Amino acid sequence: MIALDDPQRDDVRALLEQHLAYSREVTPAAGVHALEVEELLAPAMAVFSARLDGRLLAVGALKQLDETHGELKSMHTAAAARRRGAVRALVEHLLSVAASRGYRQVSLETGAMESFAPARSLYAALGFQPSAPFGPYVGSSTSACMKIEIDPDAERAPGTD
Repeated sequence: MIALDDPQRDDVRALLEQHLAYSREVTPAAGVHALEVEELLAPAMAVFSARLDGRLLAVGALKQLDETHGELKSMHTAAAARRRGAVRALVEHLLSVAASRGYRQVSLETGAMESFAPARSLYAALGFQPSAPFGPYVGSSTSACMKIEIDPDAERAPGTD
């Protein structure tokens, strides 16, 4: 089940802290753009979790950049759930939420290093394309930015105009 969640919830906080620790481990300090749990409480953020039988599999956030542009943040999968489709389902859900909010584009930043190759591959498989750096990622040699355009008509119910 994928649903809105509280980044302060114990298991969600723990997985977000693992995400931050991993980012700090494989990325030079100046290039770490992962957010602290407290930053995920901002009004522009919506944190979601993917769970199976109550067990946390993955987390991710959707940040509103403006009325038509969102950003994926803090995507992380629990080690035991990797390569089982949880984060793919979570990204697809976040894209659906973005479409329902009227976003025309969703961007993301992930690491440019080899350790982030699986993430870049997953995003590409979901339709994200490499893009120019945006926002705080401009000038970051450790960042790989991607984006996907959202068709506002794609999410409409059949038979509606």
